Amino acid sequence: MGTIEALSLAMGTAWTSGINLYATVAALGIARQLELIQLPHNLEVLSHPVVIAIAAIMYFIEFFADKVPYFDSGWDAIHTFIRVPAGAVLAARALGDMNPALELAAMLAGGSIALAAHGTKATTRLAINASPEPFTNWAASVTEDVAVLGGIWVIFNHPILMIIFVVAFVGLGLWLVPKIFRLAKRGFQALRDRLSGRKPDQTAVVNP
Repeated sequence: MGTIEALSLAMGTAWTSGINLYATVAALGIARQLELIQLPHNLEVLSHPVVIAIAAIMYFIEFFADKVPYFDSGWDAIHTFIRVPAGAVLAARALGDMNPALELAAMLAGGSIALAAHGTKATTRLAINASPEPFTNWAASVTEDVAVLGGIWVIFNHPILMIIFVVAFVGLGLWLVPKIFRLAKRGFQALRDRLSGRKPDQTAVVNP
């Protein structure tokens, strides 16, 4: 695997892990088992049947949990401590054997990419949950799953495109931080209203 391909795999898997870790691991493992892709030696463990089975089971659970308004936000909150570290590890392992300093740098970069993807997903979902209808939530969940699978395909078929996309995504994410913060604030407000039994318009009157 060349340098471009390794960078694409490292950056791409960090990004997809931030959105859906279990789909990422299961898809990579199954694709490797079917000999559709080649993985670096340090990532061959993903093709182990036990790893694939656990990832597939967890993806099955997340598939439904991710479509329940507000429960999905709780799920995302818990997975902040799972998706981000896993994205960091996958990124470092994708680049192969390195000296400790470069490995740590790769983990920090991978973790940052995973955090950007996870944070964007979590805050957007929280804002979507402010809507009383569930259809937008379901559409967002399906779109995320498609993005993960499509992202993995791009990693191996158009590595330069994946690198450009991830760099652009992180840059855009930094620019959108204030807007993302406002989305999160609106979502938290809606959750607080729901828990207190107040309607959104009542909140607007109390807190103009």
